[in-house]
Amino acid sequence: MTTPFTLTCEQIATRLDEFTVVDVRSPGEYAGGHLPGAHNVPLDRLDEAVQALASAAARGPLLLVCASGARSAKGRARLADLGVEAADLEGGTGAWTAAGHPVERPAGARTPWPMDRQVRLVAGSLVAAGFVAGLAWRPAHWLSGAIGAGLVFSGVTNTCGMAAVLARLPHNRPAEGTVPFRETLARLAIG
Repeated sequence: MTTPFTLTCEQIATRLDEFTVVDVRSPGEYAGGHLPGAHNVPLDRLDEAVQALASAAARGPLLLVCASGARSAKGRARLADLGVEAADLEGGTGAWTAAGHPVERPAGARTPWPMDRQVRLVAGSLVAAGFVAGLAWRPAHWLSGAIGAGLVFSGVTNTCGMAAVLARLPHNRPAEGTVPFRETLARLAIG
């Protein structure tokens, strides 16, 4: 079966159980709420998971999900480059919850801010700090310029180096008692 590349919430809501759902957000974001039955394979670890994902795709269609659809579209393209067919959810978990569909959250899981909000906070703080510091020491304005240039690059390329760095911080890592990455891969591989 050939699956369209991007699917809407309406297209999958009644047939979610037909898909192996893979959430490509950071473990912290995943813990904050994910589609029912979703497995967490962060975008930066897709290459490590390609064999398990190929096994899952051989059994049925894969559906990649993130917060807004941008990271899952990148993941779908990366998997296609590696020979694994997948679809992604248009609008991500944001669209899913806005349409009134349920999400799962581990009991007692901490819920970090969404990654785009974390990036806005850090980028804005650095720009403001560069501006204020530049009042006392003029070269500090370069910090604001560098962050602005990084944001422009991020918008043009649809990538975000700051998000990749923030995803590695402890509050974006899995909490104790969550399913370890290797166990997730084993579950994907065997079904």
